[in-house]
Amino acid sequence: MPGSLSLVWLKRDLRIRDHRPLLEAAASGSMVPIFVFEPSIWQAGELDGTHFQFVCESLLELDQRFRERGTRLAIRVGELPDVFAEIAKTYSIHQLFSHQETGTLRTYARDKRVARWCRDMGILWNEYSQNGVIRRLTNRDGWASRWTKTMNRELLPDIPSFATVQEFDWGAIPSPEQVGMVPASAKCRVQVGGENNAQKELDSFLSMRGLMYRTAMSSPITAETQCSRLSPYLAWGNISIHDVYRATKKRALTVTEEFSNDRSQASQFQQSLRSFSSRLSWHCHFIQKLESEPEIEERNICRIYDGMRENEFDDERFAAWKEGLTGFPMIDACMRYLHIHRWINFRMRAMLMSFAAYHLWLHWREPALFLARHFLDFEPGIHFPQCQMQSGVTGINTIRIYSPKKQLQDQDPTGQFVRQYVPELRNVPIEYLAEPFRMSLDLQVRTGCQIGIDYPRPIVDESKAVKFAKDRIYAIRNSEASRSAAVSVYLKHGSRKGKFRDPLPGKTKNPRNLNNPPTQGLLPGFEDS
Repeated sequence: MPGSLSLVWLKRDLRIRDHRPLLEAAASGSMVPIFVFEPSIWQAGELDGTHFQFVCESLLELDQRFRERGTRLAIRVGELPDVFAEIAKTYSIHQLFSHQETGTLRTYARDKRVARWCRDMGILWNEYSQNGVIRRLTNRDGWASRWTKTMNRELLPDIPSFATVQEFDWGAIPSPEQVGMVPASAKCRVQVGGENNAQKELDSFLSMRGLMYRTAMSSPITAETQCSRLSPYLAWGNISIHDVYRATKKRALTVTEEFSNDRSQASQFQQSLRSFSSRLSWHCHFIQKLESEPEIEERNICRIYDGMRENEFDDERFAAWKEGLTGFPMIDACMRYLHIHRWINFRMRAMLMSFAAYHLWLHWREPALFLARHFLDFEPGIHFPQCQMQSGVTGINTIRIYSPKKQLQDQDPTGQFVRQYVPELRNVPIEYLAEPFRMSLDLQVRTGCQIGIDYPRPIVDESKAVKFAKDRIYAIRNSEASRSAAVSVYLKHGSRKGKFRDPLPGKTKNPRNLNNPPTQGLLPGFEDS
């Protein structure tokens, strides 16, 4: 054989900075960093062409960074561990280095196959945590303090050079079709992948762009520029959450002095940085849920809700929701925005999922898969628990039913956002914009928006749909069986930052309509950043 080497298996950690597997492998001698496009993963239903494009952009930049340090990035298309086995026919692989991944059930099964292959081949597989998520955690007691301790550690040192492997077949980035993917639509306007772009977003957010983050994050109008926009870079590992946390903490130390002439602005920035930091913790809090219970990708977190919606799925309602043709302008505007940008802020994501679950009475799984394909920042550990939380099947979170009308009034008071993304409504007076079906026929004609012709009627009667949803979900939630089920979920997954609220406090309570909830109550796991 030509010689021995170590493999560094890159997955959702497409960077060089603050990367322990690369650091450890560099100290072990000759190494090959490798990314494998696995068709079975890409075709599983959660990813689409925009994810593929983002990953390819990240890999191109990463390869350049490796070249500057004396090596290259190897690319393969195939299934694992078959790809590693093929390399092992030519080279003696003595170690495999990687980060731990909290992914889907499919990637989990793949990891188990790789582990068996390594054992059979006598190859040491070194896995490292990259985000404070803890494997084999039995309960959440003390989790937050352990996470904070991890985040407060110093960043790993830079790696100036790598010992390369001569005459290695480095491969090339494939086309989408070679992986079984449809190319990204030319209509999509999405962020560009790469470690450099991740750093630029972080720097601009911390320097000034994040000043109004705390108050700007809720509206889709202001969130686009004043949220951090780091979520896809965190999801694909162009930057570590450890790096972001440390930079945010460092920035907080300089704000007061920098804005010494404007105490109000200094206070606003500090509040925004604290709010952002808390969301970094929530980010890992949600990933920990999937790490502790991988099955919640497919089944309800609280099993007492099994069968509540599954057999009543309405394909026509689902189709209208996906296309932004529900007849609820704020819902439709957000969905159409999402089709273009493959990102939208947390509150609007939660509203979309809540609307699908309560107004349309759709079981969460299919809407979750659709949103996964349309969220460039799709992170399985955040995504599936949050979709369940917004659908009311966790057993421990407040039932929140968003009013599309109230959200339009609060987050788009002039109608700017709705008119831009639902142009059929551009001439509708503001007083009718949330409910255009209430316009007289004469006004419909004069505005060029005839309901049922130019823009659909609401696909459900909101008051009846919401009452139906409340009755159904509270019939279960207020049952005696719900108490023990909720306690079990809390012990395994609940945050310890607040007191556990008994799901049966006495009298039956109706869910509050979510118009202006307290920030912490939102449990921002969908990428709010």
